[in-house]
Amino acid sequence: MNKAADLTGKVSLVIGGGGHIGKVICETLAELGSKVAVHDLSKEKTEKVRKAIEKKYQSEAIAVEADLLDEKETRSVIPYVANKFKRLDILVHCAAFVGTTSFPGWAVPFQEQTVEAFEKCLKVNLTSAFILCQEAQKHLEKRKSGSIILISSIYGVIAPDFALYEGTKMANPAGYGASKGGLIQLTRYLATLFAPEIRVNSISLGGVFRNQDPKFVEKYKKKTPLGRMAKEEDIKGTIAYLASDMSKYLTGQNIVLDGGFTIW
Repeated sequence: MNKAADLTGKVSLVIGGGGHIGKVICETLAELGSKVAVHDLSKEKTEKVRKAIEKKYQSEAIAVEADLLDEKETRSVIPYVANKFKRLDILVHCAAFVGTTSFPGWAVPFQEQTVEAFEKCLKVNLTSAFILCQEAQKHLEKRKSGSIILISSIYGVIAPDFALYEGTKMANPAGYGASKGGLIQLTRYLATLFAPEIRVNSISLGGVFRNQDPKFVEKYKKKTPLGRMAKEEDIKGTIAYLASDMSKYLTGQNIVLDGGFTIW
């Protein structure tokens, strides 16, 4: 199993690697021996994660900045990484508009949600994944064991329980679930198209605790069999599994990592 989990010599690209979850994904891949390209919109974020990886894991890492709302910039990421490392083995997409994203017409009541916000969410959460997978295909095929991991959400699988949000200022925009559901279907489509050289799977993560309104947290915990919200570190094992040869016979699957939230 140690050999199957070993990513030594491989190259990983994490889209949205400067965020809370992205950072943990980068660290997981580096810990398993992979070189890591850390992408985000912010140079400050990418450099911080890159430096931390190199210091902690003595693993080579590079920072890549690109605006996923811009197709040209998005398409430039894969060639840049492939040129720097001369290969690409693993692509993880976890960049997203989320409920706390600050954008006019986004995290507001449904009738106030704007088409502009909805479409920008689709570009970041879904369209950019489509573009990056297009660009990555030829590079991953060369490896004969490439892995693509798309980070979805429980709200790509089920509808929100709006009772969880009552009495809080929190929001669950329509575009979020729509885009995350699209990622799961994109996973299935690409898994059939890219096989057998590339495996494509998704992870639907449950709500992650980030000091949300206590009323929301308590209601969420009561609906979760394991009795708590997720922590960023909870994704590490599933990333290790999907990125490595531990899952070499698994493709087209959506792993729901939610503490049991969706089983009721």
